[in-house]
Parts: sequence; C-alpha cells; structure tokens
Amino acid sequence: MISGNPVRAALLCNLALLLFACMDTTTKYLTAHFEVPLVVAARYIGNVVLMLLFIAPTHGREMVWTQRTALVWVRGGCLAASSLLIGFSLQRMPVAETTAIMFLSPVLVVLAAGRMLHEQIGLWGWGAVLLGFGGVMLVVRPGSGLDLAGVLMALAAAALSTSYQLLSRTLAASERTLGLLFYSAAIGAMLFSAALPWFWAVRVPTLLEASLLTALGALGGMGHYLFTAAFRYAPASILAPMTYLQLLWAAALGWMVFHHAPDAVSVLGMLIVGASGVMVALRSRYPS
Repeated sequence: MISGNPVRAALLCNLALLLFACMDTTTKYLTAHFEVPLVVAARYIGNVVLMLLFIAPTHGREMVWTQRTALVWVRGGCLAASSLLIGFSLQRMPVAETTAIMFLSPVLVVLAAGRMLHEQIGLWGWGAVLLGFGGVMLVVRPGSGLDLAGVLMALAAAALSTSYQLLSRTLAASERTLGLLFYSAAIGAMLFSAALPWFWAVRVPTLLEASLLTALGALGGMGHYLFTAAFRYAPASILAPMTYLQLLWAAALGWMVFHHAPDAVSVLGMLIVGASGVMVALRSRYPS
C-alpha cells in the first residue's frame, strides 16, 4: 500500500542508490587484491547471514516458501552470474562506465517484454530502446580507452540482469517478495561458496580488507531494503527516473576513490542512458 509521501520516498531511494554505488566501488577496490569470485561470495554470504539474523526469527516461513521453485532457482542463477560478470567488469573498468552499461538493462526489458511477454512496446518504448543503445554506444565508443573484455562482460551482465527482471515479473504473481530476496541471496551464496576452495586467497586479509569484505553484504542488503521501502511512499512511475542518479553517485565515488573522471562524451552518453530510463518510466504512465 502506498501512503503518499514522495519526499520520504525520494530520500529512501537516493540513500539506497548511494549504498549500491558504494557496493560497486568497494567491489572494484577489493577485486584489485582478491579473486572476483571470492569478493562476490563475501557479498552473498554476508547478505544471507544478515537475513538469517534479523529476518528469519520473525519471517522464517515467508523466506523459504515458494510455489515455482525451478523458476526461482533460475532467477537466482541469473542474478549470481550477472554479479560475477559485473565484478570482472569492475576489475577492468571504471565504476561509472560499468554502471552506465548496466543501466541498459531496463531498456532491454522493454524490448524483451514485447517479444517474450507480448507486451505492446509503443512509441515511448521504442524511443527508450533507441536512445538507450545510442547512449551506451557513446560510452563504449572506439577511442574511449575502455577494456574490451570489460565492456563485453558488462553487456553480458546487463543481458542476464534483463532475464532476472523478466523472471521477477513472471514470479511476482505467485511468490512473496521476501522469499525471492532470500533465494536470490542463498543461491548466490551456495554457488560462490562451492567455488571458494579454488579462489581462496593465500594471504590473510588486512583489517581494512576484512571490514570491506564484511560490509559488502550489508551495503547490498540495506540498499535493497531501503529501495523496497521507498515504493511504500511513492509509485514506480515517480521513483524509476530517480534510479539513474546512481550514475552520479558512481561517477563521484569513482573520482574520490580512484581519481577517475569520465570524459565529456562519456558523460553525454550517461545522460542519454538516463534519459532513456525516464522514457521507460513515462511509458508506464502514458503507454501510447
């Protein structure tokens, strides 16, 4: 139920986006010192531990209840694979540029929903698709200096994220939100924990590194909690355009931590990607 407090919704949404950008920045920092699967495992394991400590005691049955178990597992696998590819991409590319490519995913959802879910795309939808692709092309253009492997992995991650979002829409009618959140975290934790023997660091992490590895789960978990809470106070059509402020947080943190600032053409591409997201939100309100 939406209580109608857009100011509170905006504050919660922006704080969530800041936490997401902090998680990506922390991931990039840690992947310079540890194998990517280990870093991603720390995020998922931390997330599961927090849910077991703070949510399971009162909502344990909600967390494990599911009707379409196979699809829930496929959805969790898509998110886990996307997270792994994002980690490899962040290892090779700046935070802002990686984030910009990932924000192509909502635009891909519009395109895929038209073909797979038989939803009408309409003028706003096609405009968003073309604008989004154009913006990403500016970010990854020849001469941008971006690592090709990093770009390809970010694009693959965006495609997997699209599958994850489409499955989320399919499962929304039969599954509980808390259960979907728990299984997403648990599946990722199981998959990456199984890989830890092959990627466990020989050296012991420093106090700072151990703190950052521990913080990954908290950043992601709190971010998703605040982002979900924001929708109690404002509809998606208002909040969806705000999500592109994560690009600004990503650029700011990339400059503060890694001293990287996107060039003018990349900034233009990011703004265009953001505009395509606004069009996706407007499409939900004015489906022409």
